[in-house]
Amino acid sequence: MTGDRPHARTEEADGILTVVLDRDAKLNAISPEITEVLWGAVRELGAREDLRALVITAAGRYFSAGIDLGAPSPLSAAGTGSAFRANYRRHHLLYDEFEAVEKPVVLAAQGPCLGAGLEMACSVDFRFAAESARFQLPEVKLGVIAGSGGTSRLTRLVGPHWGKWIAMAGRSVDAQQALTIGLVHEVFPDEGFAAAVHERVREIIALPAEALGAAKLAVDLAAEVDRGTARHIDRLTNTHLVLGGAFATARERFTGKDSTSS
Repeated sequence: MTGDRPHARTEEADGILTVVLDRDAKLNAISPEITEVLWGAVRELGAREDLRALVITAAGRYFSAGIDLGAPSPLSAAGTGSAFRANYRRHHLLYDEFEAVEKPVVLAAQGPCLGAGLEMACSVDFRFAAESARFQLPEVKLGVIAGSGGTSRLTRLVGPHWGKWIAMAGRSVDAQQALTIGLVHEVFPDEGFAAAVHERVREIIALPAEALGAAKLAVDLAAEVDRGTARHIDRLTNTHLVLGGAFATARERFTGKDSTSS
């Protein structure tokens, strides 16, 4: 298992690796320690076949109040623009890895999800919110933008209309509004939230693992290319899946007969 750190802990159950942000005194502000736990978790997810999904959630009043501005940061130590961008790029690689790993990555916001917490949310595959959660990018109030992929990923999820409302105007959206604009997939009651998320993720990972990973890649690629290329991606992906054997086994379960019979 990934080693626990002072600001976060990990749990495993039913093939699901869960990272729990746990520094309520700082409203789960994202520290270097939390970042290291997240790096360890996504690496384990990719390396271990028994782990089928990663869930990122939190304990306490907030999912996260954003980046810990009081913690040492290589960004603030950069003396030149090129050094700043190089450090920034290394920071971005964690969220890029959430997108790249061919397994579901889930964020479950049990409370307010601000700043870097929302940027993290925009980089995962599925987002769930408790009824009391809200989402906001307050960076503009500090004279900057959400620059860890938050502005760009948010806009791809909800479009420029809502992207401007959240990233430009710094406005907050509650859980139901986040569901309406497409920022989150489902909203669950505060009571029993963790159990509801766990059950939903269990349903997702009950699907064939190879097809889940291929679907993640195919969807992300389809969002980047023209329509004709996207059709080629569909065909190439299914060539591997249909001829790989798992499809025949699943078809036999559904039809009740050997797929090779006439």
